[in-house]
Amino acid sequence: MYRLIDTHAHLDELENPDVMLGEAKENGIVAVVAVGSDYQSNVKILEISRRYCSFVYPALGLHPWQLAGLNSHQLDDNLQFIEQNIATAVAIGEIGLDYDKRVVKDVSKELQKDALGHLLDLARKYTRPVIIHSRYAWKDSFQLVEQAGIGKVVFHWFTGFSSVLSDIINAGYFISATPAAEYHEEHRRAVRETPLDKLLLETDCPVTYGRGIRYKSKPADVVRSLKAAAQLKDVDEAVIAEQTTRNAISFFSLDVKI
Repeated sequence: MYRLIDTHAHLDELENPDVMLGEAKENGIVAVVAVGSDYQSNVKILEISRRYCSFVYPALGLHPWQLAGLNSHQLDDNLQFIEQNIATAVAIGEIGLDYDKRVVKDVSKELQKDALGHLLDLARKYTRPVIIHSRYAWKDSFQLVEQAGIGKVVFHWFTGFSSVLSDIINAGYFISATPAAEYHEEHRRAVRETPLDKLLLETDCPVTYGRGIRYKSKPADVVRSLKAAAQLKDVDEAVIAEQTTRNAISFFSLDVKI
């Protein structure tokens, strides 16, 4: 059994997080980074992390999907809550840009960039890593985090161009592998091309994965991310497990002994 870390889980969206976290421990997961997506999500993430001290580590964020319908006052409330609780957060995330046409219809690119800019300001002010969502916005997302001078960045579930991936790696940033690395060609390419010392593992649970047979993910499924990464990189699973766990501990400054 390998000692693994799920670096991106939406625990507030799980139907029974206590059962799922118990199962994760039974499968060798030694830590979970729980990401927030809006005010209510962040509140729940903090509550879960308090119940699972030294196992669940909170990241506080504002997902671009959640900007729809927010007025400037509500945006300020979200930013203020993150800042007020930043001392307990290991990262700011999930944040970023999403240029899918269904998202842009409700949340303009400019609004997304503006909100991301404020969140990156907080990350820089409090020296926190950031967890970036970058669907169809890979170049803009990279340029904004680089221009903001953020030291630690992970582009989660990356499916973008190799040219942007090269920029990400050269900047010292990270990519995280999800269970989609079992079948999603763009993501498989990204995992294959990312050096092992810049790779993290995640589930993005409770996302539904699979082609043909579909399943709703949970933290224990980070084992699937591990196996897919090992197959793609032709590296022993034990080597991937040890390196990605060390990467996660260093990246998020986790209090985890291995």
